[in-house]
Amino acid sequence: MRAAAALLVTLCVAGASVGATEARAGILIRVDKTTQRMTVTRDGQTLYDWPVSTGMTGYTTPRGAFSPSRMVVDYRSREWDDAPMPHAIFFTGRGHAIHGSSHTGRLGTPASHGCVRLAPGKAATLYALVKAEGMGNTRVVIGGDETAVAGRATPRREAGMRRERLDEEGFVQAPRVARRRSTDPWSDGGWQPVGATYPSAYGATYYSYGPSY
Repeated sequence: MRAAAALLVTLCVAGASVGATEARAGILIRVDKTTQRMTVTRDGQTLYDWPVSTGMTGYTTPRGAFSPSRMVVDYRSREWDDAPMPHAIFFTGRGHAIHGSSHTGRLGTPASHGCVRLAPGKAATLYALVKAEGMGNTRVVIGGDETAVAGRATPRREAGMRRERLDEEGFVQAPRVARRRSTDPWSDGGWQPVGATYPSAYGATYYSYGPSY
């Protein structure tokens, strides 16, 4: 009887330990190449949601689930002309990493050589988080397809394209042309825009005064 009770207590303790381990999922860094965004969760709670840049055409970022292998605060790429990769978190043996980048204007579009780019401050925040929690307690999951957005223009270019389309369809007024003033030969000092048509003082014939453009 005592042996059975002891066994039951042992099983309960073991079950509680397993449950606690499952509940503590650690850091999950999820990158969606289609939306070009990263979400960071800790124990299932979302901490951050950031724009990123993954691999451009010809330099795809690998998909799958990875564990970080090493971390370097100030790394420079030997392959790409000593390009700075601050706060790099490497997750493949081929050198793919999550790191900071000064090319913040390209974030939200595929622009890297296969790495996952973040704004410098956000990369530093993520680096500190992973360092505190431990690489062994961190997972990097990459999915989606960056080819779906590889040709997408930057937000500024998209706005310009929208304006051009609206202008072609007649929904946007053409820019106003500045006009100079000219003296009306039939009035007492009033004015009309240069190039305006005036009624002739001699009948129904109309004349246009002012220089042509």
